Amino acid sequence: MTDLQPIRRALISVSDKDGLIDLGQALAARGVELLSTGGTAKALRDAGLTVLDVSEVTEFPEMMDGRVKTLHPRIHGGLLALRDKDDHVSAMVEHGIPEIDLLVVNLYPFEETVAKGGDYETCVENIDIGGPAMIRAAAKNHGFVSVVVDAEDYAALLTEMEAHDGATSYAFRQRLAQTAYARTAAYDAAVSGWMAAALGQAMPRRRVFAGHLAAKMRYGENPHQDAAFYLDGTGRPGVATAQQHQGKELSYNNINDTDAAFALVSEFRPEDGPACAIIKHANPCGVARGATLEEAYRRAFDCDRTSAFGGIIALNQPLDVATAAAISEIFTEVVIAPDAETAAIERLSKKANMRILTTGGLGDPLAPVLAVKQVSGGFLVQDADAGHIGREHLSVVTKRAPSEEEIADMLFAWTVAKHVKSNAIVYAKGGATVGIGAGQMSRVDSTRIAARKALDMAEVLGLSQSPTVGSVVASDAFFPFADGLITAAEAGATALIQPGGSVRDEEVIAAADELGLAMVFTGMRHFRH
Repeated sequence: MTDLQPIRRALISVSDKDGLIDLGQALAARGVELLSTGGTAKALRDAGLTVLDVSEVTEFPEMMDGRVKTLHPRIHGGLLALRDKDDHVSAMVEHGIPEIDLLVVNLYPFEETVAKGGDYETCVENIDIGGPAMIRAAAKNHGFVSVVVDAEDYAALLTEMEAHDGATSYAFRQRLAQTAYARTAAYDAAVSGWMAAALGQAMPRRRVFAGHLAAKMRYGENPHQDAAFYLDGTGRPGVATAQQHQGKELSYNNINDTDAAFALVSEFRPEDGPACAIIKHANPCGVARGATLEEAYRRAFDCDRTSAFGGIIALNQPLDVATAAAISEIFTEVVIAPDAETAAIERLSKKANMRILTTGGLGDPLAPVLAVKQVSGGFLVQDADAGHIGREHLSVVTKRAPSEEEIADMLFAWTVAKHVKSNAIVYAKGGATVGIGAGQMSRVDSTRIAARKALDMAEVLGLSQSPTVGSVVASDAFFPFADGLITAAEAGATALIQPGGSVRDEEVIAAADELGLAMVFTGMRHFRH
């Protein structure tokens, strides 16, 4: 094998015709013979290019609705033959096998068919067989053959050929081969994942995940860590699919925090009124509803103004000018919303470093999504937490039943607690958080921290008492002892919502009754580690 391998013959068979004609014309201009199949051959001929049908090489017609066309020794031999081995070359001569120096293939649109809701038979028909077989063959023989599977690599191929007088270098072919194997792996992952779902296999014996590089990060969580952002191809609304209107590139931490913010605000449907979530280090530091989006933002901001500085703001309705003006009063890293008024974006344009993202819609908090976490030697897979509690699911366990206002606040606080790192405690009043305790090893510590932060905000806001007075409290898991509940009562809380299920439930209920609190059990917990 020599480093430079000239491209004299190319086999092109693509379902995505973007860039096809320009590529074909550039190759033909260099004297490259074009082999092709079906619709690709027709498109090239319609552009005035000379194309040799694969069936002319194989001396077999396409058959079985096109299922069998490239699965033939004269094709795979041309891709797999080692040009520096005499017996391989002799076999090619003996059997009339032409060398194929370049393979350009993209696969049947299986992922797109699934995304569009295709039925089982339609999805099966869109599983490519010949394409992956050729790609793997060409990639294996990258010592001699160049293989291109993404239209975005057409320009790089032509630049490489221009630099080497129609040839490609070994290093370039190696990179193409790696991309090719990743593509077939991702394709097979999509097929196997779809089939597992179609068969009702929640946890199949073998599980594969794949992604497409969206961006290389400057670094990860810390400057000494390499990082990149990959898309899973599902197209779910969120930071992965958002349009960025201004600001520098999103960092690893920006993406992580923005995803957390958008997932939380998506719990509040736009038809139910404006809502805002402010996130810092993947934890909410303020969440609120309001009569207007601006009011929702200001109420969320007033939960913890200190932590909100440099945070992520997520809105459940299009960003308007009034809200943009309010947001511009402090430093904010990212604002994400379903849409934004042009004037609102212009209002924030003076904040050059602030990223403005629009998603075209909210996420679906009830959608079946897999959550994956890497551990040493493997990874954990679970359904994402799509648990939802309505008032009909609440069980009153205390002598005093909660008021309608308390029930509304408890359901609001419960929704927020779902997105707070465990141990999670959320104080809420009037559709806004007034104290959040997150990520503590002790639940009572989370309760105390949230109450302490509320006292700090009372001083900032010039209030005569803590905003936790008259609030409700949500706990993501049961109170193992009565101390957390007692701490919440001392902070002025009047009602609590928690899963229940502790061996000391009766002790906790008795403490609530003694303090005159209302408490409901949900029967569901929301651990978030």
